[in-house]
Amino acid sequence: MKKIDDHKNGDVAIDQYHRYKEDVAIMKDMGLDAYRFSISWSRILPNGTVSGGINKKGIEYYNNLTNELLRNGIEPLVTLFHWDVPQALEEEYGGFLSTRIIDHFKEYAELCFKEFGDRVKHWTTLNEPYTISNHGYTIGIHAPGRCSAWYDTNCLGGDSATEPYMVTHHLLLAHAAVVKLYKEKYQAFQKGVIGITVVSHWFEPAWKTRKDIDAAFRALDFMYGWYVRLARYIILFLDPLTRGDYPHSMQSIVGDRLPKFTKQESKLLSGSFDYIGINYYSARYASDVSTNYFVPPNYLKDLRVNVTSEYKCKLPVIHQVIRIIGFNIHSCLYMLWQLNLMESPLVNGPKSLTNLQMGLQAASDWLYIYPKGLYDLILYTKKKYNDPVIYITENGMDEFNNPELPLEKVLDDSNRIDYYYRHLCYLQAAIKKGAKVKGYFAWSLLDNFEWNKGYTVRFGINYVEYDNGLKRHPKRSTHWFKNFLKKSSSSTKKIRVCGDDNAKATNLCIKFES
Repeated sequence: MKKIDDHKNGDVAIDQYHRYKEDVAIMKDMGLDAYRFSISWSRILPNGTVSGGINKKGIEYYNNLTNELLRNGIEPLVTLFHWDVPQALEEEYGGFLSTRIIDHFKEYAELCFKEFGDRVKHWTTLNEPYTISNHGYTIGIHAPGRCSAWYDTNCLGGDSATEPYMVTHHLLLAHAAVVKLYKEKYQAFQKGVIGITVVSHWFEPAWKTRKDIDAAFRALDFMYGWYVRLARYIILFLDPLTRGDYPHSMQSIVGDRLPKFTKQESKLLSGSFDYIGINYYSARYASDVSTNYFVPPNYLKDLRVNVTSEYKCKLPVIHQVIRIIGFNIHSCLYMLWQLNLMESPLVNGPKSLTNLQMGLQAASDWLYIYPKGLYDLILYTKKKYNDPVIYITENGMDEFNNPELPLEKVLDDSNRIDYYYRHLCYLQAAIKKGAKVKGYFAWSLLDNFEWNKGYTVRFGINYVEYDNGLKRHPKRSTHWFKNFLKKSSSSTKKIRVCGDDNAKATNLCIKFES
């Protein structure tokens, strides 16, 4: 718990294990038609393998939750792996550092298909493999807390130059093995679909130069295309799933540290999804640092990109003139725009000469609000990845957990309403451009335990009183969504998600996750 901000744990968290009926009632009252949840590998296989024993209580819980959802007209979308490797497998062979985990993950997935597949029709193999490899093995802030000693002496061993790539390689092969199993053995009679969920920021070039434009695409290569193949530029996680190999930019930079796929593995990976889940929260500026980057080899250095939430407003040649005559930020940006070095200066509301921020910051230090990035990422995926079926599997913002505030104050989350309003506006615009977006899941239905942030931030649309029996309270955003869903439930009614009087309901399912 040393790496968790408030030194607490998720043993009980919000206790949906015992309160699932109450939570499903909340969903039904809001008008939700789907709910995304994950199965804990170690809850049903405490020792990680079938031979190590099946926990019948765990199976019973997920059956109860699934049945309760279906009884209330709510469809389950189930994730098989959301970062919780059974401790027994971590201790035995290092979890995803070993190829041995591929067969064990396949065995676990098959148990889930057998137990729940008659009712679960939407499966996700992995949630955010990028976060697993980067946070767990590059910077060490998530389990198992590994990184190079030069990066953080508190890490429990590791090599930030090689382990992230090794882990990603095994994650991809485990995903492909499970998809093959499902398609060959279960899909025909269970009649479900299976996909993967990836996460990415959107990246804007800090300057409208060729190098920074390339840097923005390269950042997408390393965060998003590690798993999906694009045409000219490739996003790290999507690349192997569509082409069967890693992005060319990654291969040329990482070299021998990047594992190789056999021909058989490449064939297995290519096209190994029925849909792509996208988790989108934020965006960044990207600038090129392909030279003079004296840092030991590691995944983050390999990008050769400076990724930031803000950038300095400078002029390459005439910045001294600007200083002398005292132009303000608007003049500075206008001149950059006129010189064709950046886009329109009015996009993000510039504030000062030296600090142009990507967007307003939420509670988490990584979450800067940039709604247009969702639109850009969806259309980028549509164009470069052969127009796949897409689910927005996470989208949301957090606020600080301040126990000193009165209840009526914390329930008034108008900033969250604005966040969803603007993101749904851009989502609707992407759908009008032809993107095959089939559903949208907000993060999150309820306040919850947020990994290394613990309970210090709140993403929930419903408030949970951690110090008062975990009582649930609807926030203002709960009522906003409930009203929105009522308006959009009939195709004969018009909605004004984007302030358009003529906007017809898209019949897009608005769904929630915890």
